[in-house]
Amino acid sequence: MKTIILNNKKYEIIENYKDALQVEDIEEKITDYFDNFDYILGDYAYGKVRLKGFNEKTNKNYKSINDYNKIKEYIKNNCAYDCKYFILRLIIEK
Repeated sequence: MKTIILNNKKYEIIENYKDALQVEDIEEKITDYFDNFDYILGDYAYGKVRLKGFNEKTNKNYKSINDYNKIKEYIKNNCAYDCKYFILRLIIEK
């Protein structure tokens, strides 16, 4: 399991399609807004990273628009065709 630390939070790298994950790009964009999401999707459009949060249904902040089970559909419908992207999962340490 590969992990990274962003905003003092630990994330597992679930997918790194086309070697998209560039920590420097994410550090400029990630804010505490993403703290309530179980997953973060990052995709590249026009050389810039875009971030979107997703949740499992068990998360108290769950909304169907951010359902993790729809992440592949989101990539297909809302990201550039065959773009570079990555998926991170928040690791909650007990």
